[in-house]
Amino acid sequence: MAKKDKKSKAAEKKLRVAAKQDKKAAKSEKKGSSKTKNSNGDADSDIDDADLDAILADYAKKQEAFNKITEATSPPPPPRSSGVLIANPADSRELFLFGGEHFNGALATFSNDLYVYRIPSDEWRKVTSPNSPLPRSGHAMCRGGNTGGLYLFGGEFSSPKQGTFYHYNDFWRLEPGSREWTKLETKGSAPSARSGHRMVAFKRYIVLYGGFQDTSQTTKYLNDLFVYDCQTFTWHSPVLPPAAGKPDPRSSFSFLPHETGAVLYGGYSRVKASTTAGAKTKGGRQASRVVLKPVVHEDTWFLRITPPAAEGPANALPTVRWERRKKPANAPQPARAGATMVHHKGRGIAFGGVHDVEEDEEGMESEFFNQLWAFNIDRNRFFQLALRRPRANAKKTPTADQRGNRRGRGKADEEELLRNLALIENKGKLDDDEDDTTATNTASTSTPNPDTPDSDDEADKKVEKPTLWEYPHVRFNAHLAVQEDSLYIYGGTYEKGDREFTFDEMHAVDLGKLDGVKEIFRRELEDWLGSDDEDEDDEEDDDEDGEEDDSDEDGEGEGEAKEEDPAIMAARIAGQEAKAKAKAEAEALAEAEALDESQDEPADTLPYPRPFETLRDFFNRSSHAWQEVILEEMKFKRDQEGKSVKDIRKEAFERAEGRWWAVREEIQKLEDEQEEAGIGEVVQIKERGEGGGGARARR
Repeated sequence: MAKKDKKSKAAEKKLRVAAKQDKKAAKSEKKGSSKTKNSNGDADSDIDDADLDAILADYAKKQEAFNKITEATSPPPPPRSSGVLIANPADSRELFLFGGEHFNGALATFSNDLYVYRIPSDEWRKVTSPNSPLPRSGHAMCRGGNTGGLYLFGGEFSSPKQGTFYHYNDFWRLEPGSREWTKLETKGSAPSARSGHRMVAFKRYIVLYGGFQDTSQTTKYLNDLFVYDCQTFTWHSPVLPPAAGKPDPRSSFSFLPHETGAVLYGGYSRVKASTTAGAKTKGGRQASRVVLKPVVHEDTWFLRITPPAAEGPANALPTVRWERRKKPANAPQPARAGATMVHHKGRGIAFGGVHDVEEDEEGMESEFFNQLWAFNIDRNRFFQLALRRPRANAKKTPTADQRGNRRGRGKADEEELLRNLALIENKGKLDDDEDDTTATNTASTSTPNPDTPDSDDEADKKVEKPTLWEYPHVRFNAHLAVQEDSLYIYGGTYEKGDREFTFDEMHAVDLGKLDGVKEIFRRELEDWLGSDDEDEDDEEDDDEDGEEDDSDEDGEGEGEAKEEDPAIMAARIAGQEAKAKAKAEAEALAEAEALDESQDEPADTLPYPRPFETLRDFFNRSSHAWQEVILEEMKFKRDQEGKSVKDIRKEAFERAEGRWWAVREEIQKLEDEQEEAGIGEVVQIKERGEGGGGARARR
């Protein structure tokens, strides 16, 4: 029995071991099959089966697509003002257009598009870059001098309704060939945020001057000077000689390069002045008050720049000095703002402008111009440039034989006689032969020779543009650029009543020949989305114009009306139906925006500090609001009825201080974000007591 038990136990043990091994084998087989299934379904599940090179290549491809700078053919850019049109310093066939704003009477839109205009092929291209500056207008852009490239500084941006806006103080470099933007991290004392300033290149330096800043109180015009060294990447604020004169603060002036420095002419600013208009005092005297009076500057200054000695240290600074020049001879009269000027071969080319006359506090008459002027920098003199019309009865250009002696003229007469004989003999055949010959000559002329050095693929695409024998319509703040002795005029602004129109067109003028104005493109102006009062005024003006036209159909008045037709017809709305539709869209957009603002408004209605605002500034801005809060509370608290004005103001300051410190951490985060984007102080126009933006408010 003992032997049988032992045998049976041994057999059972063998069976258990066998069963355990079978179970283990099945488990491992199941695990292997699931592993194979996962590896087939997802390459990343098993690191041995995954193709790391393919994964990394895919990541690199996506990153390259994200950082890629694209350039595609585009229609002409949409209308804009206060942008920059500048010639490509690396390619004489291209122009660059960057930034700008457009106001249609209801909303303001800003852009940061970079457009390239290819002159030979009459083609616009839009460049898309992941690292371009933020949308802006009123910025300055210039060539990099000895270092190449294009440099951009500052500008401004506003909300769609122009209630709030801010200035930039960021600095950028554009590589013309690759179209790549680079934000420059500079050293030294950089210029403050601003717009309306100007920059010019001198050797390895970029010189920046003037502009304006909008603060919570007023518009501050600047006259500070900065020099940027393109080799050391450092801004400098040069120290001027003691007791030396310098230009008054201004913006929108002309700043032209010179071989020994730069030349400044004109500009616009608003200065404080007292006026006696208004109610009389008790003593019968006229009350006076301080207002901001617009000033159009007509002075000229020369900025003399002396580079440091070559044997000096690498970071040595140039010496600068302002020298006042005499008033330019034959300057355009009357004085005008917004007459933009561009440099061309030792002279400035200026176009357009506006002259404002304030009749009273509410009304202003404006006169606009479309004259072209040349400013000789060395002679300090203006010359008006007029188009050279062709003669009505101009004879054909004589041949060399006809210009020669009597023998040559006789030979020409003989050839003419033989040609007439051939006409008689061949009769109708000569016409066919001439057609064939003409076609052959035309084909040979139009087909470029690939062996000639002037041959280009774009030469076949060149399109002849219509020629006008008068300068473009009157305007101010047009964009100007010169490339290969041709002046390009893009956009500009025109005002009629309370309406402001931005031209959507581009023209070219050959500065050497002055043989007409080439119209590169022109589109009808967009509808003005203004208030109902503006529309009623315009309808009254239309009725008055209509009566004048009826009463003076055949007289000189008709000619005058025709001169005004292009601007008025381009600006008027196509019909009542389109006008009503535009109004409805504007009202719907305004209601939607007001609804969004009301929904986004926080429950806490107490004053809130702004980025970069000091405690003192915050209290000065919000003191009245805090005092109103305290007075409102006093109505329900009898124990506070005896507070004096001084006590209320003191408590208002304590509450403002508590509020300022309570949200300090949150405000600092906003400050860091704005500093990264190059944004300066954010300004609320409604708190300043001045009108909103617009071309007339800031020329």
